[in-house]
Amino acid sequence: MLSDRYHYVRPADEAERTYLESLIREDFERCHPDETLEDVRRRAAFSKEDNGILRDWMAVAAIRAAAGLVKGPSAHAARSRVPDS
Repeated sequence: MLSDRYHYVRPADEAERTYLESLIREDFERCHPDETLEDVRRRAAFSKEDNGILRDWMAVAAIRAAAGLVKGPSAHAARSRVPDS
């Protein structure tokens, strides 16, 4: 299950984080119409719930990057840090 607290993605830098977020932004906004990823990222620093939501969505982004669903400059870097199932 994605919400395992030890199963999460650690982007190497801000460019990789931006790339991964671009892979999920549209779906996230469709599922959470009154929020943005930036809102959740900001609250994740002090909210376990938001931290879990962000962790799960970033795991989806890493899986998409690893699967090659979207080509981008950081696709190889993201692929190297996809958690094992």
